[in-house]
Amino acid sequence: MPKFRKDRVAGLIREAIADIVILKIKDPRVLGITITDVRLSADLKTAIVYFSSLTDGKAEEHKQGLESAQGFIRRELRRELDLKYIPELSFFYDTAFDHSLRINKILKDLHPPDSHDD
Repeated sequence: MPKFRKDRVAGLIREAIADIVILKIKDPRVLGITITDVRLSADLKTAIVYFSSLTDGKAEEHKQGLESAQGFIRRELRRELDLKYIPELSFFYDTAFDHSLRINKILKDLHPPDSHDD
């Protein structure tokens, strides 16, 4: 299967899951999360869904909320997308945002702003 088709399907799934999480899931454990990426297997039968959150220390709670809503999410995907297979979903916290914050903090600590302007 061409890579561009797989990437296009992954993008559609990411957008659909993001909408489902924001608009249709009432579980407070998923409030405030953002779906950042979806990676599909070559046969499109399994998907790894990455999410992030600005809420510190609640990644595991968010993951549990998403896992508990997995059946609902898959039913909604089946209703919204015209795909032969709706993939099995696995959820993982995306640490890229945390890494970028840490790098920015380190860079600021290396070059503190001047306390006086001469």
